[in-house]
Amino acid sequence: MKYTLLAIILISSSLFAQIKFEDYFEDKSLRVDYIHSGSADAEYYSLDEVREEPVWSGSKTNLIDEFGYGQCYAKLYNIKNNELIFSKGYCSLFNEYITTSKGKSVVQSFSETVVMPYPKDSCRLELFSRDRENIFHKKFEYVIDPSSYLIKKGNSNSYQNFKVHYSGEASKCLDVVFIPEGFSKNEIEKFHEECERFAGYLLNNSPFDSYKNKINIWGIDAYTNDSGVDIPKDNVWKNSLVGTSYYTFDSERYLMTDENKVLRDVASNAPYDQIYILVNSDKYGGGGIYNFYNVCIVDNKSAEKVFLHEFGHGLAGLADEYFYDNAYNEFYNLDVEPWEENITTLVNFEKKWKDLVNENVSVPTTDTAGNSDIIGVFEGGGYSKNGIYRSTKNSIMLTLKDQEFNEVSKRTIRKIMEFYTN
Repeated sequence: MKYTLLAIILISSSLFAQIKFEDYFEDKSLRVDYIHSGSADAEYYSLDEVREEPVWSGSKTNLIDEFGYGQCYAKLYNIKNNELIFSKGYCSLFNEYITTSKGKSVVQSFSETVVMPYPKDSCRLELFSRDRENIFHKKFEYVIDPSSYLIKKGNSNSYQNFKVHYSGEASKCLDVVFIPEGFSKNEIEKFHEECERFAGYLLNNSPFDSYKNKINIWGIDAYTNDSGVDIPKDNVWKNSLVGTSYYTFDSERYLMTDENKVLRDVASNAPYDQIYILVNSDKYGGGGIYNFYNVCIVDNKSAEKVFLHEFGHGLAGLADEYFYDNAYNEFYNLDVEPWEENITTLVNFEKKWKDLVNENVSVPTTDTAGNSDIIGVFEGGGYSKNGIYRSTKNSIMLTLKDQEFNEVSKRTIRKIMEFYTN
């Protein structure tokens, strides 16, 4: 019988509960930067560099990923006993690139990063990629000698951090770092004010309001001569801090950066589990990638909802619940169950939110006015009008007309928050 990597992780997760942080790790981080390249037909991993960073902000008790979310997966083994001592799921820009028309034929390279607690002994890092059947395949392996003089130290992008909202020890809290993008030296106070405002958006919204005393929010005092960011189609080019630009993958509102290493250098000036780039612009845009980074504009009227929507992607791996009238079925394989918790193809609905659906509610659920407030199975989601289903008629992952996450998304966020804070 064959078992997928995800099945093995879920079956054996209890076996790793006894791992003690102090037995295997020092209280700092090891950052591995690598290049992820290829197209829809093939992908390649290659090592870039390994760097020591001063703080480990992740959990010291929950070291093994228990969710199996993400298109990519990292596993760290202690070589002495071949024990799995750390793992984490995540996504990247590469995963989205290969779904574009260009990505079907043109090979392109992207910088990616895995951050882990600093091992005391030699370890083996293995990187996996998920295929269209939702099965992980090992793509890269590298032995790390933590005593090697080739591991880089120091930071050429060193800046001061400041506390926006502080609850306590980083390893027992979710740490979010706000990165200033497109803020000039004359806009320092504006960035500090935006940090306070956006922290309020997070801390006062359900379910995060229940975790106010378990969230740290940091800001980085890092500024440039230019105000604003790149808008390529308008021939607007700025010398911004981390290279954020509109028209990512030629989508006007997709506001992202491909300068991953610069971003990580800036973020490492504070403890972080989640990176959030706050962009000094009023032009609608943003983005969020699971356990990679998040982006939101600060001066648009929809900024609060964009901020929360993108954080749903970045923190909890939530899928977009909106869809297009024209059939778009290439992003998801309709013959398998998506890994995201808030959408389903009904291939394995039992593992999703079936337990939350009242027995009187039909599956699929008719999209009528009377069903506005129920948890059901509404067709349309994950960019496809047919074959993919969401749990409610509306939610902030579907439309910015809605202010809240639905209950399925809230449940997923709570699981993530408990993982980080227990």
